Amino acid sequence: MSEIADADLRLSEFSTPVMTVHADALGHNERTVFDWAAAAGVVLAPHGKTTMAPALWQRLLDAGAWGITVATPWQASVAIEAGVRRVFIANAVTDAAAAADLGRALIADPDLRIICWADSTDTVALLASAGIEPRHPLDVLVELGGTGGRTGARTVDEGERIAQAIAETPGLRLAGVGGYEGPFGPDRSAESVQAVDAYLGTIVELHRRLSYPDVDRPILTAGGSAFPDRVAAVFAPLNDEAEIVVRSGAFQIHDDGFYSRMSPFGPLTGTAPLRSAMHAWARVVSQPEPGLALLDAGRRDVPFDIDLPVPQSVRGEITALNDQHAFLHLEPGAQAPVGTVVRLGLSHPCTAFDKWRVIPLIDDPDADDPRVIGAVATCF
Repeated sequence: MSEIADADLRLSEFSTPVMTVHADALGHNERTVFDWAAAAGVVLAPHGKTTMAPALWQRLLDAGAWGITVATPWQASVAIEAGVRRVFIANAVTDAAAAADLGRALIADPDLRIICWADSTDTVALLASAGIEPRHPLDVLVELGGTGGRTGARTVDEGERIAQAIAETPGLRLAGVGGYEGPFGPDRSAESVQAVDAYLGTIVELHRRLSYPDVDRPILTAGGSAFPDRVAAVFAPLNDEAEIVVRSGAFQIHDDGFYSRMSPFGPLTGTAPLRSAMHAWARVVSQPEPGLALLDAGRRDVPFDIDLPVPQSVRGEITALNDQHAFLHLEPGAQAPVGTVVRLGLSHPCTAFDKWRVIPLIDDPDADDPRVIGAVATCF
């Protein structure tokens, strides 16, 4: 890995299929969103599960990230091992053995802060059974959801009861309120934005009902990558009394599909648009009939849970994926002889990186033969 940057490699020397990360797009996206966050009065704890790549997490921390968010205790262990000192588990920890491991990590490193959340008193009881040392407490947020949402207490009153249980449990420290707004807004329509804002307002309501005797600055957090602007709009007025933490993670990579449609960055935030930093490169292995080419990338190589890949170097459409093949239907007049390498735009970075152990970092995806200037390792 350490030798790749100086090896003078070209992408043509790599076997297909291969996924790449574009260095300039990474930097552009990071600068755009961190500058926006500073102006909006929020801090970022980007969701590291998007890439599970400690080298990319370090770029975020170097850019000023407040912390790194993960989804599970094992992901938290990767972050701790990688040297992240503020680890946010945006989920309930309901495994007492895993909670005990977190407690031991807190004892081992006095500078480490681990934050998770609870959406029921049963979750609080499970955390209590882990016997976390009260002198090295685990920070726990009340997770508030809503009807039709994902996890999270369904009412503000229920959230209050959970907060009381956290505050009364040795080894746990009530540290704020959080949630996830994504399920309330499937698109950027006015109705979706209104529903997201209403949900975020319930988090504010719960926060205002609570007291936090053991923390100087409680956390108020939400923010998938589709509505960070709405989180800032609703929460930032409270940043004199709380740490406003936005957990959006996909912005660093962005995409040519779902987030290109949903991300607010651009006109809605008065910033430059984000750019996709990931592509896949696949080779034509067969052209069995006119207008149809089969590529050597399939479901094991590229994301397909939201959108199929989009060919960018030849005119056509990917209509289906098998395990190791993509069906490329060519537009009239388009040519893709056997052996041709096709660049693919991808949708949803959260299901792209998990397919690769090592990903080349390239200088320019538009070059005839991009230069490989480094590599990123993932930890799935």
